[in-house]
Amino acid sequence: MTNQNEIETLLNDLKLKTPAGEITADERKIILKFLESERQYQRQHKIKRLLRISGIKQVKTFEQFDWHFNPKLAKEDILSFARSSWVEGASNLVLIGDTGLGKSHIASALCYEAILAGFSTTRITAFDLTSKIHKTLNPATKIDYYAKMRVLCIDELGYTYHKKDDTDSIFQIISKRSEILPTIVTTNLAPKDWGSIFSGAAASAILDRLSFNGRFITFEGRSYRLLKKHKLK
Repeated sequence: MTNQNEIETLLNDLKLKTPAGEITADERKIILKFLESERQYQRQHKIKRLLRISGIKQVKTFEQFDWHFNPKLAKEDILSFARSSWVEGASNLVLIGDTGLGKSHIASALCYEAILAGFSTTRITAFDLTSKIHKTLNPATKIDYYAKMRVLCIDELGYTYHKKDDTDSIFQIISKRSEILPTIVTTNLAPKDWGSIFSGAAASAILDRLSFNGRFITFEGRSYRLLKKHKLK
């Protein structure tokens, strides 16, 4: 690619109006360096903005994850999903297992990867999600906000019982996203036990939406926190 073609590409990417043909040969090297630098600054700024609105308090990556602590982890299934076009394909993911097995870390890493790719992302616990909807003056607006987020991760589903209003809100969000936008859920409950936090009909309806173009991965083994605590003794 010639300098002029590179400049034209960068001008289009940055949505700048200057025609590439008006940049002289003497100016191209300097202009190209500036535009490449500007693109990097804009990308960094976008990532910071997306992180700020994501609800992620601490960035977690796949590189930081200790895959060795639990040989029962479905590593290949997890990484296969991460490498797929799951955002563009609106693929859902449900991570199931007891506390301390790495579900939230994996979910956070997926959310961070989505942010690096430029997608708006929210990671929020089921309790905080329903609390925010309750506290807002217009619940429908808040429901639409989460329903339209490009990537939504609902963490810790099943740690608290959900009232009918909570169930309705969660169902509306997941239903509106179904087949259009990807949803990640982490839960300590197997699908057959979701009736303990939702009504039977609601549990079936929510699972039905998540199952469409969705993958369910079960985490087994010992808690990482308990294992680490045992080693420190």
